[in-house]
Amino acid sequence: MSQAAYLLDRDSRVMVLAALRDVCLHRGWGLLAAHVRANHVHVVVEAEAPPERIMNDFKSYASRELNRLGRDEYDRKRWARHGSTRRLWKDQDVRDAIRYVVEEQGEPMAVFISDDL
Repeated sequence: MSQAAYLLDRDSRVMVLAALRDVCLHRGWGLLAAHVRANHVHVVVEAEAPPERIMNDFKSYASRELNRLGRDEYDRKRWARHGSTRRLWKDQDVRDAIRYVVEEQGEPMAVFISDDL
């Protein structure tokens, strides 16, 4: 790493969560659950798109929102080059992933769970 780890404060976590919701609304994806932590983000999303595109769009939208805060240098690296992606084929796997994201991350920070569940 060429820079210190990027940490999200409370306001930044709320902005990132809003950005996740916005990109899902814009792309027609179903955001099922999200948990924005101080140093990472977990998301469960239903989408007809490759996971790499979804992750890229999430990072792009979140970065734009964080840039609007104006706290960082223009060249600040916030995100890992890639991230973990898993396809969930079974309903039980989706339910387990949602539970993990929402309930098993420690103290809740910026959390979203779909009303449709």
